[in-house]
Amino acid sequence: MGRRFHLRTFGCQMNQHDAQKISNLLLHEGFSATEELESADLVLIHTCSVRAKAEQKLYSELGALSALKQRRAGLIIGVGGCVAQQEGDRLLARFPHLDFVFGPQNIVHLPKMIGVADVQRSLRVDYSEDPQERFELPERHPEYTSPTPGRAFVTVMEGCDLFCSFCVVPRTRGREVSRPSASILGEVRALAERGVIEVTLLGQTVNAYGRPRPGRVAGEVAFAELIRAVAAVPGIQRVRFTSPHPIFVGDDLIACYADVPELCPHLHLPVQSGSSRVLSAMRRRYDRDDYLKRVERLRRARADLALTTDVIVGFPGETREDFEQTLSLVRELAFVDSFSFKYSPRPGTPAVRAGLEPIDPAEAQSRLEELQALQRSLTLAAHERRVGSSVRVLVEGASRHGAGQRCGRCPYNRIVNFSSREPVPAGTLVDVDIHGATPHSLLGEVPVKRTNLELPCI
Repeated sequence: MGRRFHLRTFGCQMNQHDAQKISNLLLHEGFSATEELESADLVLIHTCSVRAKAEQKLYSELGALSALKQRRAGLIIGVGGCVAQQEGDRLLARFPHLDFVFGPQNIVHLPKMIGVADVQRSLRVDYSEDPQERFELPERHPEYTSPTPGRAFVTVMEGCDLFCSFCVVPRTRGREVSRPSASILGEVRALAERGVIEVTLLGQTVNAYGRPRPGRVAGEVAFAELIRAVAAVPGIQRVRFTSPHPIFVGDDLIACYADVPELCPHLHLPVQSGSSRVLSAMRRRYDRDDYLKRVERLRRARADLALTTDVIVGFPGETREDFEQTLSLVRELAFVDSFSFKYSPRPGTPAVRAGLEPIDPAEAQSRLEELQALQRSLTLAAHERRVGSSVRVLVEGASRHGAGQRCGRCPYNRIVNFSSREPVPAGTLVDVDIHGATPHSLLGEVPVKRTNLELPCI
């Protein structure tokens, strides 16, 4: 029997996709996946470090693995992801049973790390010398089972050069590196040949892809051109991307929403705060008015655009007036959904180096709850406006609501729970009539196709 691996992952979409890369790479190395921790020969934990909560969860997981390591001396334990890049040496010192750590840029070196883990413990792998090497991963293994039938993530760039004062990404993911467009399109074509109909282009500041940088790779194109090229691949019916930065939403990208039908009418555009003063302290490089104008132009290009966002509350120095400006922005733009969090100090970020103190935790929690209550009402209202319409859903599988229902996502990236009298396999598109709404999903059913007309009696 071959070796078995057990992979646990939590964090952002980039992290989730990196975990998929790891699984596929290990299959190519002769491993098989197992859900049973006790039967694994290799245990990997892959996590981010954007917020402290994920880091604390990692410490808990590693602590629990100590007893398993004592029972099974041959077990190899590794930690990957942004937290490994940021805290690697401290992790190895704190957890003696940990064999190796590796950052996001070094997934490609995972087989080598496993090979030396038995003879060299406490191994830390640093950045590769060639920034393009991180993208040189194998195609999908025949035994790889996608957790998202019919759709796939495709990494187009990594890193960030913007250094927002709250963000640790430039330290953990490195500087901006755009992947050659020929490599991206080759992966998209291969995915389409395997039945993928929706691709999501991934990057920390994804719409910074291809912008002129030192050492720019020949063959790169502007991000809007990349979208058009991906949309033109035979078999691809839907294109998404995440996460963009507002300052790179220019005329060429806005034009894509007007004339590229494959580009889904949904945009997740992080705003972080509605206060220009706080945005300046965050080093976001735009103010409230800039953001509003970009959204106005986007909605002129695509009137039905569903807009979602990220918001941080309790940033150091945020006053009640600043927070009220965030609430008013959220109301004005009527975001369909938002991911909101309390500010979390991250090691090495400009905010921490400057000694900025977060606001009172109880006040930050109160503001978070107030914002989330507003967002729930906006989300429900947006969903209720869909009642009576028909949407095309990419089926994901069985609904958690049970009762034989299925679920999937519509072009606006909303979850749709629906019933159907006919089988609707995961990974296929189906039209669903929307008859209900909740704050979390749309409710509907697949209309019955009438294939025979009833003839009147004579």
